[in-house]
Amino acid sequence: MINEGALNGGPIRVLVVDDHDLFRAGLASLLAEQPDIEVVAQASGGRVGVRLAEELRPDVVLMDVRMPDLEGTDATREILERDPSIRVLALTVVSDDADVAAVVEAGACGFLAKDTPIEGVVVAVRAAAQGVAWLSPRAAEVVLGRVRRNGAEAEPEPGPIDQLSARELEVLRLIASGMENAEIAATLGISPRTAKNHVSNILSKLGLPSRIQAAIYAVRRGLS
Repeated sequence: MINEGALNGGPIRVLVVDDHDLFRAGLASLLAEQPDIEVVAQASGGRVGVRLAEELRPDVVLMDVRMPDLEGTDATREILERDPSIRVLALTVVSDDADVAAVVEAGACGFLAKDTPIEGVVVAVRAAAQGVAWLSPRAAEVVLGRVRRNGAEAEPEPGPIDQLSARELEVLRLIASGMENAEIAATLGISPRTAKNHVSNILSKLGLPSRIQAAIYAVRRGLS
């Protein structure tokens, strides 16, 4: 799903949610220096973040995972329940396996360590605004490994897999193996644009918000 701001060529509207004042203010200031990014607000906690996201409808929320009033995972879930078009990028100091899995399964489209250089954060924000998941290979490994181990406890999948064509099933398997669009295209001998279209169709048919959720879906169905 691509946000309206990105479609209309306007700036990417960002909300920064973090309980550490110095880090939050510094990150917001650096992001605001980018010509295509507008920081619409800052929030010092999860509950305020949920309220501001509902009021301001930003394109992207940068969400701290660990906060005292409302954890980032719960805040992410609440934000997306109220407005599924918002993209959430999770931030954390330590990439704890449980944190990575929980926040991604809550609907976050990406996961960033707090020591990521500002250039990397900017790239991730731009990718999120365009509907592209941003997850390091290590984070993807953590999430999918956890799903494989806990497969028996999986929740019901959101859409029937028989809606997918044979080629879309191939693409879904490759998504679950951690491949990006360019790698999928090379593997199947198709153009990157065609691969991107297949991914978009898969997400639409299954009612999933991101390719990370699609990978989780595939693993739970034994497709990887």
